[in-house]
Amino acid sequence: MLVNEAIVLCGGLGTRLKSVIKDIPKPMAPVGDEPFLAFVLKFLKKQEIKRVVLAVSYKYEVIQNFFGDNYLGMDIIYSIEDTPLGTGGAIVKALKMIKNSSSYVLNGDTFFDIALAKLNLNDSKICVALKHMSDFDRYASVSIEKNGYITSFNEKKFTKNGFINGGIYLISKDIFNTFNLPSKFSFEEFFQDNFLSLKSTAKVFDDYFIDIGIPQDYNKFCRLNM
Repeated sequence: MLVNEAIVLCGGLGTRLKSVIKDIPKPMAPVGDEPFLAFVLKFLKKQEIKRVVLAVSYKYEVIQNFFGDNYLGMDIIYSIEDTPLGTGGAIVKALKMIKNSSSYVLNGDTFFDIALAKLNLNDSKICVALKHMSDFDRYASVSIEKNGYITSFNEKKFTKNGFINGGIYLISKDIFNTFNLPSKFSFEEFFQDNFLSLKSTAKVFDDYFIDIGIPQDYNKFCRLNM
């Protein structure tokens, strides 16, 4: 089934970027004349996404005023958190606005130039895009079987060669239905705690990836796109 909806998590405060951006949501960090989020939405347009739910919280009006309810021909819907719900709570709330049985979920502060259509669920509740990396210690690594099922999440440590979570997921709309969860929780922790019961799978990509969470990488992305 063609998936044409996506949730983008846009509630980040950008604490580690305070030295370069101030008083705006992290996905609105300027890159030339556009916010970083515009690059994410252009990527979704290229992938034939029709509806995008932006999960927003901190100063969401800045995002709403820039993108409105239609951007590049895509319907833009806002899932507004009165109080921050964490990435997990944000997804639970945003899923109520998804019309179909599955949706892509992306982080609003990372860019991973993959082919979304290569992610598929089959009998799993979630499929995550992994990025192959060498010589890294900033990210935890993920281990998978040959058939794509995830076998473990590993702690952050120096890794010569491995796979990291690229921050793009395909999830079933009912992924949370059998869990008793608080209103505020971390999706990443939920995923790591329950990957076996979710029959979680992964697809490895070697495409361009960047996380603008730290000033060095934000500045690098700016240099490449200005």
